[in-house]
Amino acid sequence: MKLYTYYRSQASFRVRIALNLKGIAREDSFLHLEKGDQFAAEYRAINPQMVVPTLIDGDVKLFQSLAILEYLDEKYPEPPLLPSELVARAWVRGLALINAADSHPLIVPRVRHYLTDVLKVSDEQRLAWIQHWLGAGLEAMEALLAEHHASGRFCHGDGPTVADICLVTQVTPAKTFNLPLDPYPRVMRIYDTCMAIPAFADAHPAKQPDAE
Repeated sequence: MKLYTYYRSQASFRVRIALNLKGIAREDSFLHLEKGDQFAAEYRAINPQMVVPTLIDGDVKLFQSLAILEYLDEKYPEPPLLPSELVARAWVRGLALINAADSHPLIVPRVRHYLTDVLKVSDEQRLAWIQHWLGAGLEAMEALLAEHHASGRFCHGDGPTVADICLVTQVTPAKTFNLPLDPYPRVMRIYDTCMAIPAFADAHPAKQPDAE
């Protein structure tokens, strides 16, 4: 498999975790999003949205991190990233989407650049924007974990799921942008549990070959 990735991309981080959990080898192709590598014609032909990650598996081209995670889970079912029971699967997907569909899209580089370059917001206003949306997602996660009887060391059950992958990629940028995390003890307990697992720790942005 070939993964088009960027070390700071939270979506790429999700896919790296899943590949590590599944024990799947990959070849990385690094794109520097801050330098605009994703806009090159060669990559645009691969992914017209000009974002990462893109995963190439033989003749199959995959995009959007959660779709990639579900593809990997169906093709390589062990260890599972989704529970077997219907309601549990829906709950796990829902928690994951707080990060992948709601919080994360509002803080990606192209949004940050638009805020600064087009709307001309100050650095302080941009940081307030980022912290607001990360905090909103973490607040929702914390409340949902508190009422979910099957949460404990992980978001659901006894092993990591897509919910845990997305929780980690909610907390990581919150740390980067200095959001206070004390209000989210359940979230942080699960984050610490996950980051003690090599598959998570080795996928961290700081450990990637293209990290700066």
